[in-house]
Amino acid sequence: MFKRLVSALSRSPVREAALRGAIPAGQRIYAVGDIHGRLDLLDDLLDQIQRDDAERGAAQTQLIFLGDLVDRGPQSAQVVDRLMKLAERKDRISFLLGNHEEVFLKVLEGDEKALRFFLRIGGRETVLSYDISQAEYDACDYAELLAMIQARVPASHTKFLHGFEDLIVLGDYAFVHAGIQPDLPLDGQKPASLRWIRDEFLNHQGPFEKVIVHGHTIFQEVAHGPGRIGLDTGAYETGRLTAMGFERDERWILQTAGTSGGAERLDAA
Repeated sequence: MFKRLVSALSRSPVREAALRGAIPAGQRIYAVGDIHGRLDLLDDLLDQIQRDDAERGAAQTQLIFLGDLVDRGPQSAQVVDRLMKLAERKDRISFLLGNHEEVFLKVLEGDEKALRFFLRIGGRETVLSYDISQAEYDACDYAELLAMIQARVPASHTKFLHGFEDLIVLGDYAFVHAGIQPDLPLDGQKPASLRWIRDEFLNHQGPFEKVIVHGHTIFQEVAHGPGRIGLDTGAYETGRLTAMGFERDERWILQTAGTSGGAERLDAA
């Protein structure tokens, strides 16, 4: 369940003027929000993207996943495997490192402190998705569980996650997981901010160097703020996994079915 529910900031349609942007002619981008272990929704959305891309005609199409593939939902291992195999056979597909992948990688490096935090932010579901039974999980102390995770997670998954990026700039847009430090240029951003920042970024009312497309903070609908677009619609909880398409100066939304809601913001790690 979400930690807290607070009022939304700057999501009025009048903010659209601040969000105008374009990508170079001949390119098409689909940016996908936080998946969090929902393989069912990922497969649905990938089918929608494939159909939409075909209907729109020829273009250089790129998929950008905004991070947080893992945790909370029941099939993190399967999501990682699905996207790893998709990347093996498809050009122009990129992945941003979310804060949940960052913590997961620390666990895979043998960090017991990271494991304790990992389990508090939805990592239990990731652990169980790697063929670790509930009985095994319950019987382990932290050291034993850490060793079991390291043994069960394929090296190919670890290598795949290590290849994720922190920032992708295309045309008038910058794609990140969490957001950016408002007082720093894009080329001066620190990985910790790109993966973890929240309020300082969301509360910023001035322009950014680019239109920032991000995940990380959950909104019940796609969030349009001053100079930013938030695509994390809480898929693991709401059933709504969201993608946004970009072509020239056009944008559109693709989304799986889920419960409807307003423009509230739902904070989670």
